Amino acid sequence: VQLQASGGGLVQAGDSLRLSCAASGRISTYTMAWFRQAPGKAREFVAGIFRSGSAGHYANSVKGRFTIVRDNVKNTVYLEMDMLKPEDMAVYYCAADRGLILSSMRDQGQYDYWGQGTQVTVSS
Repeated sequence: VQLQASGGGLVQAGDSLRLSCAASGRISTYTMAWFRQAPGKAREFVAGIFRSGSAGHYANSVKGRFTIVRDNVKNTVYLEMDMLKPEDMAVYYCAADRGLILSSMRDQGQYDYWGQGTQVTVSS
């Protein structure tokens, strides 16, 4: 499956933004996730959602502010980001994999498919 991330941009602290990750094929059998990488830092897990799509899993730094949502009809995953902070500034990547469990969802090495990334810039 090919992934195309979009929706990044320049916003002010406290603003909201919604990222989209459109897949070339059906995502209903994939665990989907968002990672991010800030300049000079390692890529980190942001949020993930299993095939069932019943609930998202989040990094502590974004919990309560970000929401991951999947639409298996549109084959798209969204990351709704509220109350953005300057420390949220990064390139955001979406990722997909078929065989993950909760303990491996946060491990970027487990994902076979990646989008190209979309830049989120947050000014203070």
